[in-house]
Amino acid sequence: MLCYDILTRNQRHVLDLLLAEKTALSAYTILDRLRIKGFRAPLQVYRALEKLIKLGLVHRLESLNAFIACSRPECEEHSLIAFVICRKCSNIIEFDNGVIDDNVKKHMQTINFWPQDTILEIRGICAGCHSFV
Repeated sequence: MLCYDILTRNQRHVLDLLLAEKTALSAYTILDRLRIKGFRAPLQVYRALEKLIKLGLVHRLESLNAFIACSRPECEEHSLIAFVICRKCSNIIEFDNGVIDDNVKKHMQTINFWPQDTILEIRGICAGCHSFV
C-alpha cells in the first residue's frame, strides 16, 4: 500500500480490519473487533476513519452508516465513487463508470454546482441472489 508507512498504529489496525473483512462495517463493529488491539473508545475509531477517508483508502457508505476499504487504489483519480449493494446478501461492489461520471459533471456545470464529494450507492439484488428469487 502506497502510504501504509505514514499511517498511525490505530489507522493501520482499522485499515487492516476493513481490508480483511471485504465488507462494510459500522464504527462500533470496528471498535468491538479491535478491542483486542487496545481500542477502548469510539473516538479512536472515528479519528482513524477520518484520516483513512481523507487519504482515499476508506469510503463511508451513507445508506449503511458503515465504512469499507477502497477496492481500487486508483480511486482518487475519479471524481465519482460508486457502489452496488445487494439487499439480500449485503455484498458490496465498488465500480467506476466514465459515462456516469461525465454526465454528473456536465449536469453539475449546467446547474452551477461544485460538488465536493460524489458517492453513488445503488441498492438492489445481485445476480447470485436474483437467481433464487
